[in-house]
Amino acid sequence: MPEPATRRQLFLFVTLATLSAFASSAWAEAPQPQVEDGVAWYDVQDWGVEGKGWDDVVRYYDRLPSRAEEKVRGAVWSLSRHSAGMLTRFTTDATTIHVRYKLMSNRLDMPHMPATGVSGVDLYARDEAGHDRWLAVSRPGAQQVNAELVSGIDPRPNGEPRLYTLYLPLYNGVDQLEIGVPEGSKFTAVAPRDEKPIVFYGTSIMHGACASRPGMSISGIVGRRMNCPVINLGFSGNGRLEAEVGEFLTELDPAVFVIDCLPNVGHETIAEKTEPLVMQLRKSHPDTPILLVEDRSNTSSPFKKAHRDRHETSRAAFKLAYENLQAAGVKNLYYLPGEDLLGDDGEAATDGSHPSDLGMVRYADAYVPALQEILGKN
Repeated sequence: MPEPATRRQLFLFVTLATLSAFASSAWAEAPQPQVEDGVAWYDVQDWGVEGKGWDDVVRYYDRLPSRAEEKVRGAVWSLSRHSAGMLTRFTTDATTIHVRYKLMSNRLDMPHMPATGVSGVDLYARDEAGHDRWLAVSRPGAQQVNAELVSGIDPRPNGEPRLYTLYLPLYNGVDQLEIGVPEGSKFTAVAPRDEKPIVFYGTSIMHGACASRPGMSISGIVGRRMNCPVINLGFSGNGRLEAEVGEFLTELDPAVFVIDCLPNVGHETIAEKTEPLVMQLRKSHPDTPILLVEDRSNTSSPFKKAHRDRHETSRAAFKLAYENLQAAGVKNLYYLPGEDLLGDDGEAATDGSHPSDLGMVRYADAYVPALQEILGKN
């Protein structure tokens, strides 16, 4: 890893470069609102979301293209209809912000994950220091949500519009999404950034389980900290190093590929599929960095030999695949150990496996310096 001063310099460089690009090219054509009962409603599809890898989709907020339905397993296709990792940006001087959206499924929550994370939209605001800070989250009680998301927002000292980021649901799909502000308020759409994203391929943990709200997912935190676009291709229970998914990964043009699938596969599958997946990506992307990430340690592992054995055999198979690929001359390949991804105190998971918000932060604490180092080298 770089020395602390180098890390700070790298972070400052990446941040300034991103802000420069944002300032020069981010504004979208002003969308036309639909005014109802004194609220001007803006359809997000008019300017778009970040976190989408394809435009040829069945529903606008799907994560895989329509042609994937015939190629990937049914479970992967179904999960790809979730809007995990997607976000949209806008500016407004409004002190009240409304939201209305229609969810794909009436399954609004899960036993170990609240509706705010499964089906909510999560609003962050840019403060005067240039940081995106949490402001509000919706609390869906039905598939059709129409709510005042937040009111009583302090105006900026200079009266100018403030920048907002809205994260979409993690474990539900979205059929339609609109943002509302009082009629007469300033509102400007901010187009998705066009710089290369970080692409994550993973499991339920990357998908977002069990964040309390969408902005607390790993991809959400990493995207904020690194001020860059991300594409979340986490598929709950189905991150299985599959060539069928790899085929669609090769169609993307990321800054980094991240492969974080070990929680869903045993050592035999790891030994069989890791090297072919990396070579599949490398064939189409000769120079794009690839980060291989071990599984986290289940927080009940100190008391369950079966967990410890699984982690040991999985990591051994994964590390061997990494070493084989290096020996074969594969360049720009990196490795992130998993032992400390959730920390060492057993406090960072909801059920031993899936991170709580604390666990998501700890994952990001490991990811960000690793990704900064990779981007600094490339």
